[in-house]
Amino acid sequence: MVIAALALVGVFVALYLTMYKIGAIGHLACGMGGCERVNTSKWSTFVGAPVAAWGLAFYIATLIVAVVGTSPAMMYRRGVSYLLAAMSLVGVVFSAWLTYLELYVIDAVCRYCVTSAVIVTAIFLVSITDVAMGRKTETLE
Repeated sequence: MVIAALALVGVFVALYLTMYKIGAIGHLACGMGGCERVNTSKWSTFVGAPVAAWGLAFYIATLIVAVVGTSPAMMYRRGVSYLLAAMSLVGVVFSAWLTYLELYVIDAVCRYCVTSAVIVTAIFLVSITDVAMGRKTETLE
C-alpha cells in the first residue's frame, strides 16, 4: 500500500505537469522560474509525447500493479514484487537522465520534476525492500 500511496501522489504531480504541457493550464506555480523553462524545452517531449504524460502513464500503471498486488489472490506472489521493482528501476533510470538534462543541459530545475524523482526513487526503495524481504509464502486460511 505504501507504493500505491506514493504512486497516487506521483499521478497528481505528473497530471499537473501534463495539463500544463497540453495547454489546459496557463502557467506553473513554481516560484523558482525553472519549471516553465524545463517544461518548454526541447527535452520536454519523448517519442512524440510530453515527458510528463509518460510519467503519468508510469504512475497509473504502478498504482494499478500495487493495488492488484494487495488483493488476496496476489498478496503472496513474488512476481508482483519483482514487477514493481523492475518498473520502478526503469523510472529511476529515466528520472536520473531527466535530472541530468535539467542540471547540465537545460540549466534549470523544476521542483515538480525533482518531486517526481524523489517519489520514483522512494517507490524503487520500497519495492527493493519488498523483494529483499521476500513475500510470505504461506497462504491465507
